[in-house]
Amino acid sequence: MIPDYQSLMLPVLKVTGDGNEHHMKELVSTLIDQFGMTDEEKTRLLPSGTTLVFASRVAWAKTYLKQAGLLSAPRRGVFRITEDGRALLATNPGAIDNTLLNNYASFRDFRDRSRQAEAEPASPTAGGDLSIESTPEDAMAAAYKRLRTELESELLQQVRQATPAFFEQIVVDLIVAMGYGGSHQDAGRAIGKSGDGGIDGIIKEDKLGLDTIFLQAKRWEGVVGRPEIQKFAGALQGQRASKGIFITTSSYSREALDYVQHIASRIILIDGPAMVRHMVDYNVGVSVAGRYEIKNIDSDYFEAD
Repeated sequence: MIPDYQSLMLPVLKVTGDGNEHHMKELVSTLIDQFGMTDEEKTRLLPSGTTLVFASRVAWAKTYLKQAGLLSAPRRGVFRITEDGRALLATNPGAIDNTLLNNYASFRDFRDRSRQAEAEPASPTAGGDLSIESTPEDAMAAAYKRLRTELESELLQQVRQATPAFFEQIVVDLIVAMGYGGSHQDAGRAIGKSGDGGIDGIIKEDKLGLDTIFLQAKRWEGVVGRPEIQKFAGALQGQRASKGIFITTSSYSREALDYVQHIASRIILIDGPAMVRHMVDYNVGVSVAGRYEIKNIDSDYFEAD
């Protein structure tokens, strides 16, 4: 029997207890051996037909441990145990599940974000489960929102941990995927090369270059305030430009958001959550794990009888 993701939390944390960096493939292989998985269990797929059940559950266990701060991702593709994770292992817990993880503030915040994304009239209950009035379509829609919220949260953490050079590459990929900047070569040449008066790059508004957009991209931790946006607006005026995009991995103050509504230049502010939403929408840094189809009776087909 394939263990559920909560049953895998403690084994995942124990494997990382050596303090080394680990890769997902290596972790899955180690746990397959620990649990003595049969060939059928090792190769069993989710209903989507594209993802292994066991690997998926290991990934979810790792995700939840990471959201609780027990694991960290020091760089792309690897993860390791944190001091909080070591402290928990030192207590020799019999098991780790969501109830235990609720003792960590970061995990509670994560669960609250997920439940808020699900919250629709007559849909989820206070416990996060769907009410009896909900249709199967409601259930799938709520599940999709939760998966999407968790994906965006994970993605934002990855972006914030990216090196400056790789963050620049993310911006290039996103801008081009959204239809701006011309080619990858054009956008890559334009971004990160200006540095003139608060401008990080100049990109094409369309592939033909009929207009230009000035760009500022900041991989910041703190809130971006009005002074930074005023500096960018001043740089636009100095270039006689009317359009700009300011991208940050953090967020904007209310004063900054209000300021761009009352100036002549058109400045679009993209914060961290908005950035990763666009990345998911345009398949930047993510891949399709599976597809599900919802089918209804074809009434026209049966009317021919």
